[in-house]
Amino acid sequence: MAGSSPAMTEGCIGQTPRRLVSRGDFKEPAVIGAVFDLRNCFDLVARENLEMLKDAHVSFRDFQEKSGYEIPKNLSAPKDRNLDRVLRYLDCAVIKHFHTMAERSGLPKFDTVRGMFSEGAPLYEGSGFKEKNHVQIAVRTDECILGVFHLRPSPAAAEA
Repeated sequence: MAGSSPAMTEGCIGQTPRRLVSRGDFKEPAVIGAVFDLRNCFDLVARENLEMLKDAHVSFRDFQEKSGYEIPKNLSAPKDRNLDRVLRYLDCAVIKHFHTMAERSGLPKFDTVRGMFSEGAPLYEGSGFKEKNHVQIAVRTDECILGVFHLRPSPAAAEA
């Protein structure tokens, strides 16, 4: 993003100068599994952590404005009929800013980050659940990854 603070947006999804892969580039998708330990988790379902993230946003906004940098925005994906803001540039930058602030203030490093995302159309009329609700976990400390593995094909896939 032009005008964005590189320190705050580096590594955020979509922030790379060119996109290496895009939807439809794969002929055969692959799925891997992982076993990991959350350890010290910045859990964005816990209210106290949401409050800390809210405070980090204020600090991030002030830092960007004082530095003359643009504040990133969360955007909808092209052709997303639900207009969910799944390109989370602002959220990524605020979380990275939070980690920088936390580590500078002497808090123990967070090994993982867990967030709940409510996306897509309502699951049914009047529903608070949506078709694409999901949890995402970002592992920040490699030692949390205990192992990775390829999934066995399901019997139904093997018969096809």
